[in-house]
Amino acid sequence: MPLQNRVTPTGEIVATEHRGTFTGNRGIIHDPATRTLLNKRWSTPAWLTCVCEFRGRRREVMSRQSWTELFFLDEATAFAAGHRPCFYCRRDDAKRFRAAWETANGVSDLKVKAMDAVLHAERLDRRNKRLHPLPMPLHQLPDGTMVQADGQSYLVVDGATLRWSFAGYSRADVTDDVMLLTPPSTVRAFQAGYRPVLHPSAAL
Repeated sequence: MPLQNRVTPTGEIVATEHRGTFTGNRGIIHDPATRTLLNKRWSTPAWLTCVCEFRGRRREVMSRQSWTELFFLDEATAFAAGHRPCFYCRRDDAKRFRAAWETANGVSDLKVKAMDAVLHAERLDRRNKRLHPLPMPLHQLPDGTMVQADGQSYLVVDGATLRWSFAGYSRADVTDDVMLLTPPSTVRAFQAGYRPVLHPSAAL
């Protein structure tokens, strides 16, 4: 039976046979004895996105009292949920993201804890996903941004919208009642040049 460790663009953690192309964590939120999630869904405001393989190391998922391994379809999904690149296993990507985030949000010499505090406020409305108004017309959003409409999640690529699923993306038009899933400060970082890694199914 699949473990409950797959993250949706709304930040929910569910069980599915689809693994995804990135892993990550929100601290320790599982019981290693049962390999099930605790009631809480995060234990730190540092929500990270990591590579699935790093220096040949392999982890047995949810098997010890260490960070809880979560999985994402792609980096755009992780960003939508409120995660950011890890400075340990993805140092170059993390430095590029921080530089773009600083430029886009008008700050300099940014401490990671300060960025995490902003993202934490943007990602959550208590225990629920915080939705935001669109900062610009839908089809002008930068590539990698995710939105929600009619209870579904959509990725914006080249001005087109693609419906998200655990298996990948499919072309679908969105018109009404659209809200922003990706944290606004992250969207601005995309505008400043950071390009999230997308699942192959996002290729138009």
